[in-house]
Amino acid sequence: MKQIMIEKDILKNNNEIAKRNKIIFDDKKIFTINLLGSPGAGKTSILEKIIKNIKKELKMAVIEGDLYTAKDAKRIESHGIEVIQVNTGGGCHLDASMIEKSLNHIDMKELNFLVIENIGNLVCPASYYLSEDMKVVVMSVTEGNDKPLKYPSIFQKASVVILNKIDMIELTDFNIKEFYKDIYCLNKDIKVFEVSCRQEKGINELSQFFISKIKNKKSGL
Repeated sequence: MKQIMIEKDILKNNNEIAKRNKIIFDDKKIFTINLLGSPGAGKTSILEKIIKNIKKELKMAVIEGDLYTAKDAKRIESHGIEVIQVNTGGGCHLDASMIEKSLNHIDMKELNFLVIENIGNLVCPASYYLSEDMKVVVMSVTEGNDKPLKYPSIFQKASVVILNKIDMIELTDFNIKEFYKDIYCLNKDIKVFEVSCRQEKGINELSQFFISKIKNKKSGL
């Protein structure tokens, strides 16, 4: 695992840098997602489950964003996946310049799938385009069904919401009807997957969705 320390925020020209990165991803036909969500929503746990379903069939890599530690990156690396750790030193999001720097350390030969696991935050990361093909938001039922209306921007920009810890819904006051009503009011085209990492419910369907997207990009569709 290679670890990159960010000494200062470089916020200027984010979109221009992101466009340069996107040219590389598109040229090499690398399907890329920006994985977002609150701390504790289950981003890393879901990613671990996806890796198990995908890595035998397709080559993938992960850029792991964190404030200070490399704990999540070590979890991912244990699955035999190339991981680049980006520590922001307290910064609440990744930006395109951090991704550009990370690409210098990734073996992109035959790479099919790149996951950028962003900092746990529902506000700042929504504003930064990281050259991704889609934004994917993980939220859990333990957070409450009002998250989409409280943090609308990130859900409006996302293509997929992964509703995690669905096995615990009976232990919460999460209103699933209100959740779907709110989420589709914000983004009528968003795709929702109900999953449980603990019970592995919905993981295969989620993995097949990504496999389909990866193969479509590889085929130029």
